[in-house]
Amino acid sequence: MAIAIRFREAVSLAGQFPLLAGVTCDVAEGEVVHLRGPNGAGKSSLLRACAGLVPIRAGEAFVLGYDLRSDREDLRREVGLLGHASFLYDELTVEDNLRFAIRAARRPLDHLEPALDKMELPSRVRKARFSQLSTGQRRRVTIAAFIARTPRLWLLDEPHAGLDASARDILDTLIVDAAQSGATVLLASHEFDRAAEVADRAITMSGGQIIAAQSAATTTTPISTKDGGRDVA
Repeated sequence: MAIAIRFREAVSLAGQFPLLAGVTCDVAEGEVVHLRGPNGAGKSSLLRACAGLVPIRAGEAFVLGYDLRSDREDLRREVGLLGHASFLYDELTVEDNLRFAIRAARRPLDHLEPALDKMELPSRVRKARFSQLSTGQRRRVTIAAFIARTPRLWLLDEPHAGLDASARDILDTLIVDAAQSGATVLLASHEFDRAAEVADRAITMSGGQIIAAQSAATTTTPISTKDGGRDVA
């Protein structure tokens, strides 16, 4: 099976502080992997590294065939990072925001309507400015913009936050469908039961390193999020 993510002793720094302290892992194309660990473990840093947003200072790191030490700019159009920020524009309508996101990713504009339909966004919301939406609506629109870009690699950082039960179920279905279509999904979540339903396996991080890997269904026991060190996740 082809490898989507391949890290070998990869190191990323914030000044002199290690965000990633020698990460080694492989993730296959079409695989859904749940990233686990306490706050500060390095989960978000790993996602950001895979998105080409933080530099790799030592070791090897390849994502979708791109060398993260030299090709981070070219990689970014192939991946999607769904985190806490929307990166959408308050003054634009929902539809205009999606058009902008789709064009930036060089994807066809006919992706727009299907993405809005999948997130069950009504016409009145689609015509509204992003600033006029409720928190839950804004989150649905953010996910619609994400899936409209059809990334080959889904990087999800606590993606269920701010969603109601219906939207959470929709997102889980989208994750499974994306993987079945060949996309790779890296999911950082403290919602262990929900993540176990969609993930093929789990990877546990601590201190910027991977300390364990197992089937996602092996255990759903949460790892404590209390961490006395600096939060680098």
